[in-house]
Amino acid sequence: MRFGVSTHLFHSERLERRHLDAVAAAGFTAVEVFATRTHVDYHDRRRVLELTGWIRQAGLEAISMHAPICESFADGVWGRAYSNASSRPAVRQEAIDETLAALEAARHLGCATFVVHLGLPRGQAARADDNDPGSARRSLETIADAARAAGVRLAVELIPNALSTAAALESLLGGDLDLGNAGVCLDVGHAHMLDGVGDATERLSGHIITTHIHDNDGKADAHLVPGAGTIDWPAALTAFGKVGYAGPLVFEVADHGDAAAALGRTVGARARLQAILNDLSQPLDFGAA
Repeated sequence: MRFGVSTHLFHSERLERRHLDAVAAAGFTAVEVFATRTHVDYHDRRRVLELTGWIRQAGLEAISMHAPICESFADGVWGRAYSNASSRPAVRQEAIDETLAALEAARHLGCATFVVHLGLPRGQAARADDNDPGSARRSLETIADAARAAGVRLAVELIPNALSTAAALESLLGGDLDLGNAGVCLDVGHAHMLDGVGDATERLSGHIITTHIHDNDGKADAHLVPGAGTIDWPAALTAFGKVGYAGPLVFEVADHGDAAAALGRTVGARARLQAILNDLSQPLDFGAA
């Protein structure tokens, strides 16, 4: 499996060449670009072209982009959230417009995958009408059509809300919506907060096309480096193997005040996860009968 890093690690800063160089120096070859305008102004074509050049010069590949979830993130403070599942037409349309602008940037970056949240996660200040199922379905059809036209594969992320549990995503992708080749981004940290990584992986078998890798205590969505929380990583990777998942493992960790230190810990976590994968790939040897 290929390991990547989300620029979520540097979310509170404007994404610059030095961040990408740091990711490359840490031995990664793949990045997911987190689309928040205070981090990456995906509306600015010149900025997107500049970012494309930086990524290539660093020897990286932008394998995916995360669609906008809010208007800003600065000094640890989230700006106004975007909800593509709002039953308020203006609110929903704003979320769609921002998503489509980012999708165009993803196309220019050469991303294969575009990760989208449906509605707002629990724990976030959300109104009752921010997670309307009918509105989510209409938005998803629009976004899926645009992704298909752009040649980018849509990945709906498993997040902690009723629209995006493993069961809900299984029903959505197997239902009557025409979503083309859309699949799922299995966020391991979010799955741990819901019914567990193993259950989510098994239920979504055949639909998982990318992942977010991070840890937590099963309660707060802390985006910790793997090993700093309570996820059973051998069991999680075994579950991936059972369903035949061989796509990217994208670290979506938070900086927690020190991005360089978090990146260093992520390198250590990558080595530990790779060791688990290596062990899982070895044939059983029971010795002489």
